[in-house]
Amino acid sequence: MPKSDYPFDVVMTRINHLPASLQNSFSSRSLLKVITGLNNFDKSSVACVAKAAGIGGADLLDVACHPEIIDLAIQHSSLPICVSAIDPELFPPAVEAGALIIEIGNFDSFYLKGRFFSSDEILALTNQTRKLLPDIPLSVTVPHTLPLDKQSQLALDLADIGADIIQTEGGTSAKPHSAGTLGLIEKAAPTLAAAHVLSETIDKSNFNIPILCASGLSTVTIPMAFATGASGVGVGSAVNKLKTEIEMIAAIKSLREATNSSRSLVK
Repeated sequence: MPKSDYPFDVVMTRINHLPASLQNSFSSRSLLKVITGLNNFDKSSVACVAKAAGIGGADLLDVACHPEIIDLAIQHSSLPICVSAIDPELFPPAVEAGALIIEIGNFDSFYLKGRFFSSDEILALTNQTRKLLPDIPLSVTVPHTLPLDKQSQLALDLADIGADIIQTEGGTSAKPHSAGTLGLIEKAAPTLAAAHVLSETIDKSNFNIPILCASGLSTVTIPMAFATGASGVGVGSAVNKLKTEIEMIAAIKSLREATNSSRSLVK
């Protein structure tokens, strides 16, 4: 494999620009990201999730890529902000508004609309984003609709062109057949499988970048995500679908406990 234009020391320089608490979460493989939703522009919902994420003990808040939404999230939470979008042109105004991490993805919300993403498209979006913002930490979601071997190759190609974090997905497309704990495991299976494969791929490469396991996770499956080699987890619907702030805080605290208890499972 050719040597990357973005070797580990460059990647770590960008990550080292992040707050110390967030760097520690990455390095200790215990990061908990709460996701309000790429297409969630409901201000009351975002404000509620943002406040709950801060109180509940999350490390990172992922919101829609819009300056007003970012400002709202900052007002209601002291957490670092990540923004998600599939249009690179949206990222510079988001960074100006206070976003510290930019993310291409998550794609789950598009699949029901018949919108899918190829490896070539993801690479093109990444190249365009990196040209616009060469110094900002960049996370890229690998579409779970690709076969695992294609996901693995895409992760390497993304690292080679400047992605700092690789994220997995798959929860909204999973079709659990069972109730209870077994159903929760079935729901998380696609993203857990991807995290395992991508973690092994990155470990064997000349790259050393974090894997975030996201989509379809719960307190039951978060320990499994860290056991696959993930450095962090991202949780959306388990929080943002709840109706009250009290419910959200309780859910995030439970997710935090599951994350902290997973440290003994980290590779």
